[in-house]
Amino acid sequence: MNEGSEVLDRLTGVCGELVLRRAGADFEIIANGVFLMDTRGGASERLMVDAVADRMPAGGRLLVGGLGVGFSLRTALDHPRVGEVVVVERERAVIDWNRGPLRSWHGDALADPRVRCVEADLLSWLPSSGELFDGICLDIDNGPDWTVTDGNAALYDNSGLGMVARTLSPGGVLAVWSAGASPAFAARLAARFGAVETLSVPVSRGEPDVVFLARAR
Repeated sequence: MNEGSEVLDRLTGVCGELVLRRAGADFEIIANGVFLMDTRGGASERLMVDAVADRMPAGGRLLVGGLGVGFSLRTALDHPRVGEVVVVERERAVIDWNRGPLRSWHGDALADPRVRCVEADLLSWLPSSGELFDGICLDIDNGPDWTVTDGNAALYDNSGLGMVARTLSPGGVLAVWSAGASPAFAARLAARFGAVETLSVPVSRGEPDVVFLARAR
């Protein structure tokens, strides 16, 4: 535990042990002892959503894969081109924390009538949903090259990208968040979608966060 941090909740989730802790004024989420996210910053998550929403038709439908600490959802609701948001989160604890102690960080975004929160694993929900989206933002795990949960790696392989592509409306935009650069993933993305744009966001420590952008053909 970091010096000065306080564990607020600890339980077993889909991915294993999940911990919510407070460090000063901020909150942190830890999965199986590995840091996942916190309420500090959030610049790359906001950039990811804005980049997709800017390229969507007005009133478009946006899918957010991974609720996190609610920054992506808040940004989507604040964007004038987003009409509806579906957020898919498999961990009940993360949803509960966002309706509880994290609520003030995103203005109780889950209570907005434009939001539908689905408690499910994106990998199983997406192909069976029958839904199409004008934009998809994927912030699942730590990105294509460093997944805390082994099963999440399937989202970033060729079959996973094919599944995502089939749920995008014609001309729809996909953004994928990553905790670092991934040339191999960028190549797979380009093979499926064509041109890929890479946005880099510096962080206080370590290599920059990366957002990959692609558009459905």
